[in-house]
Formats: sequence, C-alpha cells, structure tokens
Amino acid sequence: MKAILCRGWGGPGDLSFEEVAPATLGPHQVRIRVRACGLNFADTLVIAGKYQVKPPFPFSPGIEVAGDIVESGSEVRTLRPGQRVCAFLRACGGYAEEAVADAEATIPIPDAMDYVTAGAFPVAYGTSHLALTHRGQLKPGETLLVLGAAGGVGLTAVEIGKVLGARVIAAAGSPDKLAVAREHGADELIDYAKESIRDRVRELTGGKGADVVYDPVGGDAFDQALRAVNWEARMLVIGFAAGRIQSVPANLVLVKNISVVGVVWGAQGERDPALVSRYLAELLRWWEQGKLKPVVSKTFPLAEAGAAMQALLSRRYPGRIVLTT
Repeated sequence: MKAILCRGWGGPGDLSFEEVAPATLGPHQVRIRVRACGLNFADTLVIAGKYQVKPPFPFSPGIEVAGDIVESGSEVRTLRPGQRVCAFLRACGGYAEEAVADAEATIPIPDAMDYVTAGAFPVAYGTSHLALTHRGQLKPGETLLVLGAAGGVGLTAVEIGKVLGARVIAAAGSPDKLAVAREHGADELIDYAKESIRDRVRELTGGKGADVVYDPVGGDAFDQALRAVNWEARMLVIGFAAGRIQSVPANLVLVKNISVVGVVWGAQGERDPALVSRYLAELLRWWEQGKLKPVVSKTFPLAEAGAAMQALLSRRYPGRIVLTT
C-alpha cells in the first residue's frame, strides 16, 4: 500500500509519499481500507515533534479515518469485513491507503453518510462533545463563548452548544467566517479582528459574562475571554492554534471561582474507548436527525497531504479539510 511518511521532525514539506508494508493486525483490531482521512491541527504538531505523543520513525500522520473494514482480528466480535466505518487513532496511521484501528475505537457509520463527511467527523465532533458535556458540564440556558468559531473544532462546538440548549456567542476573525457560524446556529457574533472580545461579551450578557468558554485558539483571544466570564465559569482549553499557549493568572481564577479545564480527546479515547465510542454513537444519531451539519471546505488527494496541511495552517478555510484515496 502507499502512505504519507514522516521520517524526521519537520513541516508539511518534509513529508514523503511511499510504498510501505501493511501494519500488523492485532487480535482486537480491524484493518480499514481508507477512503477519507480528516486533517487536524494536532497532525502538524505530531510531525514537528511538538505533540505529547511522539511515534517512532517512520510513521504516517493522521488520527481519524473512514472507509471499509477489510479484515478483523481474531477477538473482534462486533465488527465484520465489509462494514462502512469511521475510526479514531491514537496519534498516527491515517494518511495511508490502509489503517489499523482498535475495534473499540471503530464505529459503523450511517448508510446515508459519505466517506468524506465520516472522515472529518470523529475528532472534531468528539472533542467538542467531550468538552461541553463531560468536561464543561454545559447546561441549558447558559452562555457559551466559542473562540475560533468557524474552524475545524470551533464550528462543531457551535452546533453542539445549540443542541445542548445554550446561548452561543461565536467569535472569529472575519465576517465570512462569522457568517458560517451564524448558519450553524450561533446566536451572537464577535469579529475579533475589529472588536474587543471582552467588551462585546460583557455587552451581550448584560455585564455577567460567559458561563463556558471553548478555546482552541489561545493567545490574546484567551486573555480577553478570561476577563469576560461569569461567576464559576469554565474555561475549556482545547488547543492553541494562534501559536501562543494560554497562560492563566491565578488571581483572575480566584476572584470568580473560575475553573480552567483541559480537554484532550485522543488521550481520553485511549484511557476509556468505550466512553468515547458511546459519545460518537450519540453524535452520529444527532447527524441522522439533522442536528449536525459538518462542513468540509476542501479535499486533497492523499499524495498531496503536504499541500493540505499548508491549507490547514493558513486558517483560510472554515470547517474541515480532508484527504481522499
């Protein structure tokens, strides 16, 4: 089979497209003929050696795939060859024509769901669901502030926040991106290229502030949001796409009983795959009910994974970017 390989720490331009031997299949695993693979910001950190997991060289990036099961391990009882599935991988292996995934981390997809949509589904929706329910305890009627609201995970947080009954304030860096957030349910919009997040949130909430902040951005956006939250607010740290990791002044956390909560979906899936799979099954039901409308802005063939990563890092495209085989 062919796969994108990372042979040393670097950037998208250092990846190669090569013929490789298929991975060994374990007794509790399935082999998937990959049809689509979602790109994630974490993939760019993995190949640069900046992620918490550092796979041995050479490896193929990619943490979510969709395709067809072609082989199942001897102990797999719930899945069979021929099934259409999506799967999440711990840190790598998805940018390939075939991938091996744990059976517990592999979910059958609805007949009506195409592979591109399924390939972009598990990580973004799974992260936001875990963040807003398991970690953030978002309640109906609360105010949710989503930073980077038109990005790969941000847009899913807008949608899930609305399903959970929250009032959603979407913050993004351009009118075009905010228009996408509005189409997916955002109640209020903040263009943080022109407006102060702190001032606008206070204005929109009558001075109370947001109850939950969903932050995959970091940097200045986090600093402003921290100063625009309600009593006992929850700050959900998803990532730091802006480049500067969030720094939390303890005095601000103290005066309003604020909780700063980390959210790492991949590690949660490794520790408790049954929980994450159950959440994914619920999300797929919501999709079937028309409550979730994934956005894939651009697709690239597998061989052009480097260009796809550059497109991801440009932050020009709302929603997701997906590789296809």
